[in-house]
Amino acid sequence: MNLSNLKQSVLVWDFPVRVFHWLLVISFAGAWLTSESESQQMIHYAFGYSACALVLFRVIWGLVGTRYARFTEFIKGPAETVRHIKSLLTDNQHLGLGHNPVGALAMLSLMVLILLIGLTGYWSVKEFLGDLMIGAHETISSIALGVVLIHMAAAIIMSFMQKENLILSMFTGKKEGAIEQEIQYPMYWVGISLAIGWAYSFYLVLSGALPALTQ
Repeated sequence: MNLSNLKQSVLVWDFPVRVFHWLLVISFAGAWLTSESESQQMIHYAFGYSACALVLFRVIWGLVGTRYARFTEFIKGPAETVRHIKSLLTDNQHLGLGHNPVGALAMLSLMVLILLIGLTGYWSVKEFLGDLMIGAHETISSIALGVVLIHMAAAIIMSFMQKENLILSMFTGKKEGAIEQEIQYPMYWVGISLAIGWAYSFYLVLSGALPALTQ
């Protein structure tokens, strides 16, 4: 028996990816929950702009991060994505440990949508194109919420189909795989720096230290 093929708990998601994921959840939820309150307007701005900062970090980390964090690992063409969707109806499912092609599509779509939300929000603050930009901001936010809900439902469904808790893996960073598939470094210092940077950017916007973004 080849011992390298035995499945065991291996590190897949580095610490920066996990920190990014959960801070983005907090930022998106916070921005959504404060969107209708004038008294919480600065909190709304802080959550929104810090979410955009997180996405910009993820773009960089997608180029220089660890194996499963890199875009080259999970961005596939249309043919591969369609093949993956068809495989969900058979026993020949996606065997990789990182994002599957459909999950990657949802992730990239959400990142683009968040940047568009931030941009239209900024233009709304500057009263660029008036009600048109406000409407665009609200519409894109609703589309993003739909993508988030679909992503959550897919994670639950795929957890049952693959018999592995995919949500838990985004906390622990670990999934079932062969030892040679494991990443070597969790990159804690990058994740901690990301959390500090997010908190600082949140504070700067909330405190009014960046009036160009909120006035």
